[in-house]
Amino acid sequence: MHKQAFSVSREAIVANAIQDFVAELRMVELADYVSFIHLGHLANLADLVDSAAELYFMPGTLKLGHGGNVELTWSGDQKVVLDLELKPSGATVYFSLSLGDKQAGIDVNYVAFAEPADEPEANTAFLESAIEASRIRKSPPMRMAG
Repeated sequence: MHKQAFSVSREAIVANAIQDFVAELRMVELADYVSFIHLGHLANLADLVDSAAELYFMPGTLKLGHGGNVELTWSGDQKVVLDLELKPSGATVYFSLSLGDKQAGIDVNYVAFAEPADEPEANTAFLESAIEASRIRKSPPMRMAG
């Protein structure tokens, strides 16, 4: 599939928004991903994604899509690929998240807008603000008077 010019900026927006979520997913053992994916326990996989997402996004914003895939080789290379959906208000981003040994990456497959603008740049700006609005803000710890 040929990527359009605005696809790169949208991938960067999504990648930046999910950094902490990805770090949370990396805390799960590779064996768990392998067993859930290969045994078809997608509800368990969805629970892992939901648990990680609820720390950083409003409920229902980031969820498992149609499943995932695990690539394992005898040379020790491994990669978990999760099909995910990011649904801030007014848009849906369908993308794949690849988790490798030392790095992660995303591939945005499609972005649907509820009310698309005529200009791709306006849609990209909307996507960025919608994702930002769907994030959970961590408030600083309260200080005890003393």
